[in-house]
Amino acid sequence: MTATAIGRAGGLIVPPGHGRTLTTAAQHVTFKVTGEHTPTASTFEVLVPPGFDVGAHAHGHSEELFYLLEGELDVLAFEPLVRTRDSWREWESASGQRAVRATAGTLILVPPGCPHAFANPTGEPARMLFQASPPPDHERYFEQLMEILGSGGPVDHEAVERLRVRYDIDQITPLRHDAGRPQEAVPAP
Repeated sequence: MTATAIGRAGGLIVPPGHGRTLTTAAQHVTFKVTGEHTPTASTFEVLVPPGFDVGAHAHGHSEELFYLLEGELDVLAFEPLVRTRDSWREWESASGQRAVRATAGTLILVPPGCPHAFANPTGEPARMLFQASPPPDHERYFEQLMEILGSGGPVDHEAVERLRVRYDIDQITPLRHDAGRPQEAVPAP
């Protein structure tokens, strides 16, 4: 079965394993629903390898939704008392929120302007469904990010920062990818 659009009165069916996939050592992203299909939200399936940290960031205009399907991720979605530039793992909100360990079934909704981050500190990949609204900015961002991450060698943080600025992403802490090296755990709530 292939992904099929039934027409204006119908919907879109994307079977398991289908969609356009972009892969690097740092991430594996499958485009499930794009701006070609709907003006509402792009939807991606993302495989997050051990050691990947997207870095804390915020979007001025985009809303995002993450749903963890398999594995564990350290996550946060709040404005901290202090935005430290090196790491988001010790951040705390005015109400006492801290980063938490998310497990399968966890949903994270991030409104525009809200700092958020996720990282895989475990030795196993995590898989999540991710939506970004409105499309197609995140589609283009992923395509260009994968080119940077797939270039080999260490991550070019300056190129990632320029890319994120272009796509309404305020990068607060750096993107990191230490392939195969689990990171320090954030305790569960």
